[in-house]
Amino acid sequence: GLPMPKVYIIESEVPNAFATGRDPKHAAVAVTTGIMNLLTDDEIEGVLAHELSHVKHRDTLISTIAASMAGFIAMVANMLQWAAIFGGRDDEENSNPLALIGTIILAPLAASLIQMAISRSREYLADEEGAMMSRKPLSLASALAKIEHYAKFGVLPGQSESRVSSTAHMFIINPLSGISSTMTQLFSTHPSTESRIQRLREIASRI
Repeated sequence: GLPMPKVYIIESEVPNAFATGRDPKHAAVAVTTGIMNLLTDDEIEGVLAHELSHVKHRDTLISTIAASMAGFIAMVANMLQWAAIFGGRDDEENSNPLALIGTIILAPLAASLIQMAISRSREYLADEEGAMMSRKPLSLASALAKIEHYAKFGVLPGQSESRVSSTAHMFIINPLSGISSTMTQLFSTHPSTESRIQRLREIASRI
């Protein structure tokens, strides 16, 4: 019994979809014209079920909280850095400079990695629940494969990489998946499409 979210159609040839809103009563689901032209009706149903799962579990709110926590940790690390630079000498004998430097460097990195891990776990959950909701896990799997193929062309046309990366976690497939590097994979908001498809096939074998 989810409230009907607002539905928006984005004029874009790039096939993708996302959900937003702090709770089910204030949610919206957006799909591009590209995804409507590319996918079959069953595949679109699977994609929408995935997005409705995000709405049901308030994943936008969870992502916002995770990002806020990561930002707070980065701010504290920055304050420690300035305190170390401008602090007095009184505490030097009792301080461990290597531990302080390690905290300053590693704390924001660890926070970001945790934030990305949370995002990936929410994608797995939305895949699973969306598959159960639509009862068509293989349709969602084929939809992901098709969207991934287009995503590998790179950044959304007409938009910068930095602008797209700030909202990449909202999409069903990372729109930056065409940019392949160790760093982008490490901080990816989405699991690999291959692993998602494999999980969906396992779900299909059980229902």
